[in-house]
Amino acid sequence: MSDTFLVTGASKGLGRSIALSLANSGKSVIALARNSPDLDALNDLLKQISPNSQVVSCDLASKKDILNAVGKIKRDFKHLSGIVHNAGTISPIENMLDVSRDSWERAVNVNLIGVQDLTQSLDMLIGGDSHTRVITISSGAAKRPLHGWSSYCVSKAGLDMWTRCLAEEGESENISALAIAPGIVDTGMQKEIRQADESSFPLLQNFIDYHKNGELTNPDDVAKKLLPYVVGDLGQNGDILDVRNL
Repeated sequence: MSDTFLVTGASKGLGRSIALSLANSGKSVIALARNSPDLDALNDLLKQISPNSQVVSCDLASKKDILNAVGKIKRDFKHLSGIVHNAGTISPIENMLDVSRDSWERAVNVNLIGVQDLTQSLDMLIGGDSHTRVITISSGAAKRPLHGWSSYCVSKAGLDMWTRCLAEEGESENISALAIAPGIVDTGMQKEIRQADESSFPLLQNFIDYHKNGELTNPDDVAKKLLPYVVGDLGQNGDILDVRNL
């Protein structure tokens, strides 16, 4: 069996592009995302390209979903050559002092805590005799505060440090980790940002203009740039990179 790579948030956008890029390069792919027609369609496409690939339904905000997904992965696969933690949510875009605890907590669960839970639960399938490369999808929001994006900024900053911690602790276990910011990519997340309320997100017009002026990058192009880092040994363990500089 070919090397196997797990991609989260794989049903659409950048995650879908990464999953298909891996499959087209001869890898087996576990495409993980919430259940949807998009995930079903991806399953059909992946099977045509890479018969050993499969999709797994999972909401990273749900401990039960992660437990079920891990059980399925462990039954069907013996080792993961890589994990791409792409799943993420920008919601809620609201002022910090107005946002509900539940929505803020869900964002941190999806963007950060679910990453730790899923990775730790797959411990027996990563590292050891064969190397595992873990990629987290970072963001410029990890480095600077953006009004209305508190849950996203905080969780992405935490994810960058999580990546560095995994790099530190995983090195002796044959695990390496990199965080890579993809730039401003033309995905559903960008559409959601453009629909935000300007009173909660003063930079709204900037993001409308990025789209209008053709400044968003194609997810397939970003996935092509990411592929050598996902499957190879490019980048120093623990690096925080930006795809625009690769």
